[in-house]
Amino acid sequence: MASAAGENSGRSDGVNMTITARGSVTINDQECKGCGLCVDSCPPKCLLLAPELSAYGVHPARYTGSDCTACGICFYCCPEPGAITVYRRAAPPKAAAIPAQGGQYAPAL
Repeated sequence: MASAAGENSGRSDGVNMTITARGSVTINDQECKGCGLCVDSCPPKCLLLAPELSAYGVHPARYTGSDCTACGICFYCCPEPGAITVYRRAAPPKAAAIPAQGGQYAPAL
């Protein structure tokens, strides 16, 4: 079920999104109320409610393990402080810009 980075996310709502995994999410089962706000708000749909109950009798949210874009929407939607932590991967280094020949401006086309 997990898709590789850059592949279709397989959403069931008919939206075709190309996902580049840029992060991951951890959810504290002791803090999660199981309200599902993070699950509903996640654009790549990489969160779901667990089928088993927590010690508090709720279905806590779970990270599927792939497709997280590290947008942080789940973090901002969550009513419980400390329940969700979003980790962003370091961005790949950008290629150095090549200076234009003959001056500071690029030649006109």
